[in-house]
This record gives sequence, C-alpha cells and structure tokens, in this order.
Amino acid sequence: MSASFDLSPVDRITVGTVGPSGQRTFFLQARQAGQLVTLKVEKQQVAALARHLADLLADLPSVGALPDDTELELEQPAIAEWAVGALRIDYDAPLDQIVIIAEEIEIIDEEGEPVDEGGGMARLTASREQIAALAIRGTTLVEAGRPPCPLCGYPLDPAGHSCPRTNGHRAPTL
Repeated sequence: MSASFDLSPVDRITVGTVGPSGQRTFFLQARQAGQLVTLKVEKQQVAALARHLADLLADLPSVGALPDDTELELEQPAIAEWAVGALRIDYDAPLDQIVIIAEEIEIIDEEGEPVDEGGGMARLTASREQIAALAIRGTTLVEAGRPPCPLCGYPLDPAGHSCPRTNGHRAPTL
C-alpha cells in the first residue's frame, strides 16, 4: 500500500514537467513545511485540472496577488511517490480554501484483476491565489506541447504524423 498525504494548507503547490516536448513527464507537487509531495500526472489530467480550477474560481470572489513564477518551479529532483488515477476538487467555504484530492491509479492486469491496488491518497488544501496560479501554469504547460492534429487530435510530431483519420494516405496540414 502506498503512502497517503494530508497537506492542509500547503505552503506551495505547482505543476511542472521534466523532459523535452513530446517526451515530457507531468508532475503535481506540493510542499508543507519540511514535507514535499510529488505525484505523476498525465497531460490530460493537468489540462482538465486547470480547466476545472478556473471554472471554480470564476464563481468565487476575485483573488489577490498570485505567487510569483519562481515559486511555481518544480523542486528537483522530481521523483513521484505514485501515479495519479483520479482527481477531485472541492471548495471549503468556511476556510475559503480549495481542496484537491488525488487518488493513486489502480493497475489492472490482462485478466482485469488488480496487480497493485494502490490505495495512496493526497489531500492538498490551498488558497484561491495558489490555485489560480496553478491553473494558469497548468494551462501554459499544456499549450506549450506539440500542436494537435486538426483531424484526429493526436499530437503532431516534428518528424511527421500518420493520421488515423486518413489511414496514412495524406499528411494533415495546419
């Protein structure tokens, strides 16, 4: 069983990547005092998280000053505790804080049986300002990747793209 974490409230929270475009690994990272938690996430999870956080913040009072960009860099070395399977977002109105709950992915074998039941969970509580900066950074990181194919939506590789929507008969154009 993997470790679980409760960082309420976090001192800092961010998303970041390691590796070149097309081979990046995405991480969600939070720190509370001496405890640093780094979790592996997928690019699509970062995109969805940023979108949902922005939507949530739109319904709340305006945020104050955002953390500066230097506070949003990943702390190195970025070594994931475990990979995230599900993310949930909640708003704690009495504390005026956003809660992100990350659950470890459950790995299934070919027969559909759990290989590793995971069990790790991270509860990260942050201010609206920290969450606004996280949403902006997440959107920026996702948009900095390879552009999507206009036909299939898969990333376009610099070396070329065999689009499944065209059975590889013609290269898509931008």
